[in-house]
Amino acid sequence: MNDLLQQDIQYLPGVGPSRKKMLNEELGIQTYGDLLHYYPYKHVDRSRLYSIRELTGDMPFVQVKGCILSFETFKMSARKERVVAHFTDGSGKVMDLTWFNGGKYAKQQYKIGTEYVIFGRPNVYNGRINVTHPEIDAADKLELSAMGMQPYYNTTEKMKKMGLNSRSVERLTKTLTDVLKSPLPETLPDFITKKLHLMSRDEALRKIHYPQNAKELEQARVRLKFEELFYVQLNIVRYASDQRRKYRGYIFSRVGDNFNNFYSQNLPFPLTEAQKRVIREIRKDMGSGRQMNRLLQGDVGSGKTLVALMSMLIALDNGYQACIMAPTEILAEQHLQTIMDFLKDMDIRVALLTGIVKGKKRQEILDGLLDGTVQILIGTHAVIEDTVQFAHLGMVVVDEQHRFGVAQRAKLWNKSANPPHVLVMTATPIPRTLAMTLYGDLDVSVIDELPPGRKPVVTQHVYMSNMPSLYDGLRKQIHQGRQVYIVFPLIEESEKIDLKNLEDGFNVLTQVFPEFKLSKVHGKMKPAKKEEEMQKFVRGETHILVATTVIEVGVNVPNASVMVILEAQRFGLSQLHQLRGRVGRGADQSYCILVTGYKLAEDTRKRIDIMCETNDGFRIAEADLKLRGPGDLEGTQQSGMAFDLKIADIARDGQLVQMARDEAQLIIEDDPECQTERYALLWRRLRELRKTNINWGAIS
Repeated sequence: MNDLLQQDIQYLPGVGPSRKKMLNEELGIQTYGDLLHYYPYKHVDRSRLYSIRELTGDMPFVQVKGCILSFETFKMSARKERVVAHFTDGSGKVMDLTWFNGGKYAKQQYKIGTEYVIFGRPNVYNGRINVTHPEIDAADKLELSAMGMQPYYNTTEKMKKMGLNSRSVERLTKTLTDVLKSPLPETLPDFITKKLHLMSRDEALRKIHYPQNAKELEQARVRLKFEELFYVQLNIVRYASDQRRKYRGYIFSRVGDNFNNFYSQNLPFPLTEAQKRVIREIRKDMGSGRQMNRLLQGDVGSGKTLVALMSMLIALDNGYQACIMAPTEILAEQHLQTIMDFLKDMDIRVALLTGIVKGKKRQEILDGLLDGTVQILIGTHAVIEDTVQFAHLGMVVVDEQHRFGVAQRAKLWNKSANPPHVLVMTATPIPRTLAMTLYGDLDVSVIDELPPGRKPVVTQHVYMSNMPSLYDGLRKQIHQGRQVYIVFPLIEESEKIDLKNLEDGFNVLTQVFPEFKLSKVHGKMKPAKKEEEMQKFVRGETHILVATTVIEVGVNVPNASVMVILEAQRFGLSQLHQLRGRVGRGADQSYCILVTGYKLAEDTRKRIDIMCETNDGFRIAEADLKLRGPGDLEGTQQSGMAFDLKIADIARDGQLVQMARDEAQLIIEDDPECQTERYALLWRRLRELRKTNINWGAIS
């Protein structure tokens, strides 16, 4: 049966070479199996016939059996006509069928007096029930009782022009399910399907196309979604288990002078309970004898860098070096400044290595790493270059969404006899279901409270027409000694227009605020000029920083109290939340102002409302996942979302993700080497899936 699923789609009756080419180019369908896994996007109940007297104009799709009494044609223009068929079900009631296109074909195709079943969405026109462009089938050829729920398939304009509409695809899938006479082989063992009350694979793949009722459709969906999520999770859990068994990791059993002196003398403020909990989790990992691979999540300002530093001090206390890898030079420099401030008066050598560190200075750092005198290295991706070698690298911190790919990870591990402990930090909260899939091989820690004294940022929605009063409010803040960010959107598709808007906006703002000094920053500026403008703002020499989203990451100005985001409707929730995180870093009350026009799409208004309601990054991330889906979320594309789920939805199927994860964990715990005969079906299926075009390596 598996061989039949690999059969070339052109040999399915009704396809042929030209349709094969179209199906392949537009939908990627090449085999019988591809078509079988091309699922309908909705179903409509075709099991019931209505009488005309039951119909109203606000009903969904209905079907009626009857005859055409007559046709009428109405001229609409020189070349267009409207064709109306008067249709009766024999009850004395008459309804209309209308064609604005294809009416000539309808008059030739459908005969007066012949019994048909018409299907469509009813409306009322001129006091009469009317169905526009109905589907029509000869009543004697349509087995209504066997039809149940009719599937609808997504098709493209090119396909429709060739006559491959949803109904045509439906006929092909019907032919295919008829051709597949033997049951399809099972891909989940009995002990899973029985325990979770799942349909068989054969039944699910048939019922997903042709269920008799809504209950059957739901059962088919659950089975197929679970299977899809289960194999993704099984692969991730298997990979994580392999890593733990293969890479023992250094045992950091000592908490010594560096950690204790820092804790007693340099700690800038008492740790929150969340920070204490996370440090305990990290210490447990470091002393376990296995390599730590931990994701540390926490909103901007929650104290992740402090936790990372204290973890690195444990590495130093055990005679090892540590490094932080940041995505940008600005963020690397900010980490250097923050850590130097934390470590003041402590005898710890910290160095910065980025692309712009050259010559003698670079060589001094490389020598210091090699002889162990540089204890903490902070840098960009420059730290994984072959020329960078450590004496004893024991811990690596990776900041801001840049999860190690397999190749990057190997480069860092090769710099040490054993692989170093790894802490991945992100200020973009990731919903649990997404984290389980994107970062499934990492243990997750969450800092879910802010340090004491931090006031929540007040977020307000302002319309463009209220800009004058907004400007007055900004003036008051600046006169009180505060600073202000004003952010313009910069979306790549309209980069030139956006840059012009920023330049024009900057000119307007200099006229609105002649009494204040303004800086301007965008991604197209030369790095040195951009850095110069940023530093002016950091030092308080300018009052307003006009920028694009380049300031989303890496600017820490506690004195800045207002973030104004213009055309906020053009930003995603996660991006708005990141921008808002640039303020609220000092003790003063801070504000985030979202500026839009009056006309907003429903999804956009929801985004703005959520931002105004909450500062909780996890709530925002969950909402963003539901509104936009996992593939669109900020950072997920780089983070390994390389697989394309055909039917499951991480945002809406969280319970199934958890079920799949739980089952995968049980199996790996029972068979860590993937060799037990009881699970042979699973390992065989996983090997088959790894041969597909899904980038399973990126998932793990």
